[in-house]
Amino acid sequence: MFERLRSRWTEITRPLISRLGNTDPNLLTWSSLGISLVAFYLIASADLNSVGSWMIFGSIALIGLAGALDALDGDLARHQGTDGPYGDFLDHTIDRVVDIGLIVAIGFNADFGVGPSLGLGAALLTLLGSYMGTQAQSVGLGRIYGGFSRADRMLVTLAGMLLAGLQAAGVADFSMEVNNGLLESLFFGLDEINGYGFAVVFSAWGGVYTFISRFRSASKMLKESVPES
Repeated sequence: MFERLRSRWTEITRPLISRLGNTDPNLLTWSSLGISLVAFYLIASADLNSVGSWMIFGSIALIGLAGALDALDGDLARHQGTDGPYGDFLDHTIDRVVDIGLIVAIGFNADFGVGPSLGLGAALLTLLGSYMGTQAQSVGLGRIYGGFSRADRMLVTLAGMLLAGLQAAGVADFSMEVNNGLLESLFFGLDEINGYGFAVVFSAWGGVYTFISRFRSASKMLKESVPES
């Protein structure tokens, strides 16, 4: 599905790519980071009220804009024939910064009750899952994309933020009390789950699942590549 969307995206952005001409693709990459940093501030600072809801909705729009620039930089580099290792390195590095920055920012929002410790822990697990893909690549297997993809995580995180924004706006209360001990353990000690909490918990368990899935895939491929004596 995402490959079809990517093909459609390429068709839509082709005129814009031509207009950008000789613009440095890395400028788009760095711009996406700057926009994301503003979004992180809005996410972490949003109160549980109408002003906070607009801050959350604004951060969603900014993350969408940053994602568009992130998608454009590679297409522009290929159009110019300037794509290379540095651009790929920079793009993936900033992708990881945005991935963990979103979760950490949610954790540092006091009004939604996630907490910095859970936010940092979930970010670490997310990074661990991503690490397994690059580690497999470092031993010659190629990049492994098992488990939850970045697009999956981003989609769920933005959906959680949207629910949090609607809750802050007073449209509907999407929070749920967690009274069951097992559920509380699954939700990493949260006694109430809301849109922000759901995004962080999903990222944490998604990172665990992705790490295990990619580790198993890489281990199997490496064992199968060993010649029999």
